[in-house]
Amino acid sequence: MTNVFIDVARIRVKAGHGGKGCISFRREKYVPRGGPDGGDGGRGGNVFVETSRSARTLIDLKYQQVYRAPGGRHGQGKKKRGRNGADVIIRVPLGTVIKDQETGQILGDLTEERQRVLVARGGRGGKGNVAFATATRRVPRIAEEGAAGEERSLLLELKLLADIGLVGVPNAGKSTLLRALTAAQPKIADYPFTTLVPNLGVLDFSPHARATVADIPGLIAGASEGAGLGLSFLRHIERVRLIVHVLDISEGQDPLKAFEVVEEELQAYSHPLTHLPRLVAANKVDLPHDKNLGRCRPYFAGRGIPFYPVSALTEQGLSALNGGLQESLNQAAGQKEYRGPGRAL
Repeated sequence: MTNVFIDVARIRVKAGHGGKGCISFRREKYVPRGGPDGGDGGRGGNVFVETSRSARTLIDLKYQQVYRAPGGRHGQGKKKRGRNGADVIIRVPLGTVIKDQETGQILGDLTEERQRVLVARGGRGGKGNVAFATATRRVPRIAEEGAAGEERSLLLELKLLADIGLVGVPNAGKSTLLRALTAAQPKIADYPFTTLVPNLGVLDFSPHARATVADIPGLIAGASEGAGLGLSFLRHIERVRLIVHVLDISEGQDPLKAFEVVEEELQAYSHPLTHLPRLVAANKVDLPHDKNLGRCRPYFAGRGIPFYPVSALTEQGLSALNGGLQESLNQAAGQKEYRGPGRAL
């Protein structure tokens, strides 16, 4: 069965209504003037959004778009308080951003396991008549209605949590490189836009250090404005620590122009992306590459960008690339040995 990747969802949430307070009086033999004993209503159920590693996409929210929490029970005599309404918990993947669809306010940015945010608060239960008894008002015949629960429309966006983002123009070999570096099995073919959704893999540096790698669908000129597939998936590199440009240096290609196109789109989409560390994987060195390799080396050396000639197909140069990836992540993290979030996967 095809794995459907959904990274945007719109849902409606409604918390439960609070239960009514009760009007009741104690009536027992030998207990004259027993007084009021009506209990309070229960609180309405809340609606929470919580992260779960078992969730990979927002596809479940495409099929169920309305979530309602039950209301609280009404209060009863003998000062019995109504039961609270059960809470509703919506499970989402790590990296989900929750926004109020009407105001645009960010309600939560969930990046940790079992992180929870309240998106709709249940209504308060009404007070029973026992709460209104005073020295001068001994027989209150009033009680409160329960308060309405909150209701709102939400926009949920999934931004993948990855340490390394592979970017490049279509057919540069990103998916093949992801497969060579990790155990991921992305679709590979010799036509543009083979990758229609981001793919994730885990790169093991050592038994105690690993990193997650994301293969982002190919970028073309104008991607930041909606051209190609880039606009839909550029959000997935916002959280990465290291950008790896995968360039096709085979004969007939212009790798430097491809690099500049991708850089321009990254800058146009999000200025902070331009400050992330870079690394270049010059792919397809197993094919005739004319003068491309000689042109690229001084170009990237002059910009201080590490440059690694590799062949994702034959795995030539992958050992040096692995070392460069770990070193770059160590420098970005400012620690002796990088132990990225992939260790918990």
